[in-house]
This record gives sequence, C-alpha cells and structure tokens, in this order.
Amino acid sequence: MEKNIISAQKVEFYYNNEYEENEAPKPVKQVLKGVSLDIPRGGFTAILGHNGSGKSTIAKHMNAILLPCGGTVWVDGIDTRDEEKLFDIRSRVGMVFQNPDNQIVATIVEEDVAFALENMGVPPDEMRERVDDALRSVGMYEYREHSPHQLSGGQKQRVAIAGIIAMRPECIVLDEPTAMLDPKGRKEVLKTIRKLNAKFGITIILITHYMEEAALADRIVVMDNGEIIMDGVPREVFSNVELMKRVGLDVPQVTELMYLLGKSGLPSDTHIIDEDECAEALLELLKE
Repeated sequence: MEKNIISAQKVEFYYNNEYEENEAPKPVKQVLKGVSLDIPRGGFTAILGHNGSGKSTIAKHMNAILLPCGGTVWVDGIDTRDEEKLFDIRSRVGMVFQNPDNQIVATIVEEDVAFALENMGVPPDEMRERVDDALRSVGMYEYREHSPHQLSGGQKQRVAIAGIIAMRPECIVLDEPTAMLDPKGRKEVLKTIRKLNAKFGITIILITHYMEEAALADRIVVMDNGEIIMDGVPREVFSNVELMKRVGLDVPQVTELMYLLGKSGLPSDTHIIDEDECAEALLELLKE
C-alpha cells in the first residue's frame, strides 16, 4: 500500500487560451507553478490561500477533475492521466464543493445519498446499509425521508458529505465547504469532518479561508501565486503573522492578539492558536 494517498510532483496548470471567433486570443494564465505536495494516509491537511492562489485548482487535481499540464499527480499510486482508472481514482478520493445545492440531485435525502451507489451497481442490501451508515456518521439519519430542500445549509452540506462517505473513499477533499453557511452550520460541518478523520481514519483535505477551521488540522499548507510558501503544523505556520498578512491572509484571533501584545513590548507567544491557552497566557501577563 502506498504511504501517501495523494502525491503531486512539480504540477503545472494553465488555463487555456480558448476564445470566440472574431475575438482576440486571451493570454494563457499559469495557475500552478511546479507544485509538489504529498498527502499521507489518515491525516488532516488544511490548504490556505487568498482567491487566485491556486488552492482550489490543486484540489481539483486530487480526484482528476483537472489534469496537470506539466508534472504528475498520483492517487494511491495511480497516475490521474490514466483515463481507464478514473473510476478507481474517484472511488478513492471524494470531493465536496462549496455549494451543497450543486451536489444534491434527488428529492429525498436517502435517495440522494444512494445516487452514486446506484450508478456504481452496488447491490440493494449493501446500498441500504451504506446509506444508513453514512447518514448516521454525519448525524442526519433521522432526516433520511425528508426533502433536502427543507434542510438548513449545514444539514444540506452534511447530506452532500454523506453521499461521498457512502462510496467509502479513503480520502475526502472539501473545497470551502462552509463558505455559504451560518456559524451554526459551519460548526456542524466541522464537527463532522473531524469525526470522519478521528473515528473513521478518512484522510481529510480541507480548502478554507477560515483560519479557525485551519487551526483544527494536523498540517497547514499555504499557497500564494500558484506556489506553496509554507507547510507545517498550525502553530508554526500561524506564528509567521507578518508573512501571512503579506499574502493577504489572517491568523486566528488569539494569535493576532499575542502578536499585537508582542509589538507593544509585552512578552508574548505567537505560537498560541487556541482560546484556553491564550487566556492562561494573559493571566500570567497580569500576574507579572
């Protein structure tokens, strides 16, 4: 078994210069500039970057929605350019998008979760078991006979995730899955993502622009202008406050607070990324 579920080596990607008749050719835009990235099995990786940094583009290479213009992407040892293995690739790596409405196709929740399984030819008894297990794993089993359109944004996104889980992938790529949700919906989806990783060992790749979400990951990859500029554990990445700001990103609020205290001359630690740690550090400062 391959150690890495996904391995990208020197990946380049260009948006082509297709144009309409009688129009001037549009310039080719290079979006990925030799990106190399290994995703080990069972990990939880967050990928950060401002709009246009290439984070969603590299995500779409991870289950062959996009194919590299240069370099190679392997999924469980399979080259994503191998058209005959497309089904194998997508059964190993599932993708969840920003807008759950774009992924929900049926009028009943359980039918939506079963949709891909029907296309895969899964036998009815096994399909029933997989659908029920997937809905339970995201806390949506009691809504199995509801219409998806009656659900909240967070519930719809959990149904979309259940549809991927039912396929039993080894890895799930989530491309800004909470961007269209309210705080409650975001919390529900994040709890689900963490459970899938911790309890079921599913490899998680989370594309996000929320720093507090990224802080929950084991590892953060920061992209800027089509390249990886940082790759490490959240404490190390977020401690680079000035570099993060220079590429148009924030850091968790508690890290920002410690950074500002440090700039004002007080002893502080920008490796702090959680509220309890921050509260303890502030108490120590007050004692001093």
